[in-house]
Amino acid sequence: MRAKHITIKDLSRILNVSVSTISRAFNDKSDIRKETRKLVLQKAMELGYRPNPMARNLQKQISKNIGIIVPELIGSFFPLVISGMEEVFSMKGYQMLILSSYESFEKELERIKTLEDSMVDGIIISLSRETKNVDVLNQLIQTGIPLVTFNRTNPDIKAPRIIFDDYKWALLATEHLIIEGCNNIYHFALPFHLSISKRRIEGFKKAMTKYCKHCNDLQIIESGISLEDGRKTMQILIEQSIVPDGIFASSDRLAIGAIQVLKENGYKVPEDCRVMGFSESTLATIIEPQLSTVTQPTKEMGKKTAEMMIRLLESEVALEPETIKLNGKIKVRQSTRV
Repeated sequence: MRAKHITIKDLSRILNVSVSTISRAFNDKSDIRKETRKLVLQKAMELGYRPNPMARNLQKQISKNIGIIVPELIGSFFPLVISGMEEVFSMKGYQMLILSSYESFEKELERIKTLEDSMVDGIIISLSRETKNVDVLNQLIQTGIPLVTFNRTNPDIKAPRIIFDDYKWALLATEHLIIEGCNNIYHFALPFHLSISKRRIEGFKKAMTKYCKHCNDLQIIESGISLEDGRKTMQILIEQSIVPDGIFASSDRLAIGAIQVLKENGYKVPEDCRVMGFSESTLATIIEPQLSTVTQPTKEMGKKTAEMMIRLLESEVALEPETIKLNGKIKVRQSTRV
């Protein structure tokens, strides 16, 4: 039979003192006699009393909960980032409330409201593909709720951000295709308004001009995010009798969709077209041929994001928003090398 849970009221009755006296003893208030505090703590230990952490946190106006909103949870990227966050937060006694916007701006707003109502200590967010207006997030900051953005961010949000150096690694990914002999390279881009899409497009353009390769806006296609988006983009090009000798896709799923359609139409990868992805998904080694891609330090991104949030929570003064850029590496596989 489970032993009865001892409450602060039980201690009050047993010791014949007020509940407020018990509370002051546990919180080491200066207006309580040392002998009384010693007696309360000794009796509490004898009876196995354990303070309710939620009640104590509410007294301090903290919940020890951090709200996290991500665009999706079905791929490997965001779960790995979240695992990095968990390592840091658990050491500090924080719990995470993880919600998905399902790539919807409307749902993103609903999730923000849910976390506000849950009185979380801070909110971490990676924006949905539909998010263009960030007024609500800036209003959150103005009300004093700590906010950190990561991966998909927006420069108009007045908060710290943890990002990957998309420009640099898009440049190096495109450069890899050029060094492997590609002359007519197309870029399958994420939605143009996303900050990561803009940075990767800039990197692609820089590599092309660096090597004096022909590049016009028609070679940069706003494809989307999903594998099906990659399939549609590749199919449209083939129907227009356009088969690039190189494709730099802004996500692994776009790249894999392109590879599938190329093969279905009788083209060989990498012999006819070399394909480079981005983000190192679990699918990269399942597709045939295996996909060359840019790997990102997902767990490190999660840790850095969590560490930034804790800095905001523990700082006694307002911190200026800063940007932390992380590095990666190129993983070369069969899709780009004959």
